[in-house]
Amino acid sequence: MDMNSSYSNADIYTDAVLVSMFKAGDIKAYEELISRYTEKVFRLAMRFTRQLEDSEEVVQDVCISVFRKIQEFEEKSAFSSWLYRITANAALMKLRKRKKHSAIELDEVVLSSQEKWNIQRSDSSDVDYLSTRHELKAALLKAIARLPEEYKKIFIMRDVDGHSNQEVGDCLDISLAAVKSRLHRARMYLRRELSEHRGDGLASEESDEENGISQVD
Repeated sequence: MDMNSSYSNADIYTDAVLVSMFKAGDIKAYEELISRYTEKVFRLAMRFTRQLEDSEEVVQDVCISVFRKIQEFEEKSAFSSWLYRITANAALMKLRKRKKHSAIELDEVVLSSQEKWNIQRSDSSDVDYLSTRHELKAALLKAIARLPEEYKKIFIMRDVDGHSNQEVGDCLDISLAAVKSRLHRARMYLRRELSEHRGDGLASEESDEENGISQVD
């Protein structure tokens, strides 16, 4: 499919208008929608899979799903939210098939100011500092990989990809309260895992609260 083909002055068409046109059988409208979102879909897929080939396959899967399922889109939310939900599900399916969960670079993880881990540089040498940072990064990657899918999905979309809580809720078709609850549990679980790795004593204080991580709200 030629992703570069589009309408002249296509910016005058909103997503909603293009969706309606596509539902009516206009293939050019479909191509324009795909052209608008291919890059964003690819970036979100990369957040999950961390593999170029897998992400490209996810993009193709998403394009096919949109073509086949557009009549199922009820337009109660934005087209982009529906599209990102399809993307997240396709990426997670790819991970399950691969049977090896990749994770996120530490430098890409952005937590709220209340939840940030303060990894302070000590007076030790640069070598020791970099070694410690590398160990913490490895521990975080493993912890993210162990998150239940429902928590991982929200954590990546909210704290890595930068979507708002409302956008995440729309994308995943869950309530705002559920987004906040699962995101909080995911953050606290990861914080506890790093605390255990660092041996700073926070793990024991938080373990009772986070024992429910395996149960999705």
